[in-house]
Amino acid sequence: MNKEFSLQHLLRKPKTKIQKPAALILLHGYGSDENDLFSFADELPDELLIISAKAPYSMQPFGNAWYAIHWDNNDGKFSDDAQAITSRDTIRDFIDEVIAHYEVDPENINLLGFSQGSILSYAVALSYPEKVRNVVALSGYVNKGILKDGYENNDYSKLKFYCSHGSVDQVIPVEWARKNKPFLDNLGIENVYSEFAVGHGVAPQNFYELREWLKARI
Repeated sequence: MNKEFSLQHLLRKPKTKIQKPAALILLHGYGSDENDLFSFADELPDELLIISAKAPYSMQPFGNAWYAIHWDNNDGKFSDDAQAITSRDTIRDFIDEVIAHYEVDPENINLLGFSQGSILSYAVALSYPEKVRNVVALSGYVNKGILKDGYENNDYSKLKFYCSHGSVDQVIPVEWARKNKPFLDNLGIENVYSEFAVGHGVAPQNFYELREWLKARI
């Protein structure tokens, strides 16, 4: 891995030459890797510099995670919040490295996360809103346990969210996702929330909607 970067990643440069382009950082889900979301990079706005990051924790026999998910006979499934907080701050540092190395617009850094990557996108943007402009949060939820202390007092005036979820998601219950909008509303953050009749995935109409949302804001 390039020692200048905290995370391994794939890169798609803007299709049109732009001075200091907007950047979109893709954060994949649990058990996946940087190739997953990168598969639709070519369908995203041409003017974006797109970076698909690989989560730091290797899984067996393959795949990666931003943090471990444990199964307990008594408590059911729970997240390793300490690892998640470490990943949150690794992504924060990675944003600075991207700005320094790729000469992107530091005022136009955007995150797109799916599932566990979405949970981390919420955590990074809500903990460090000065670093992020727009967030596309797909099939995730706000885990308050991994937000930086004092997040309620942050300046969120420049931050915007597009959130979506599958109404029959069998991995992350839609009820969890439905709490995202009132939570963001309460912080005064501009946001939209959409549901689609799918499971734990991104429907075509979901992708078209998020792409148009992004286009209008970068």
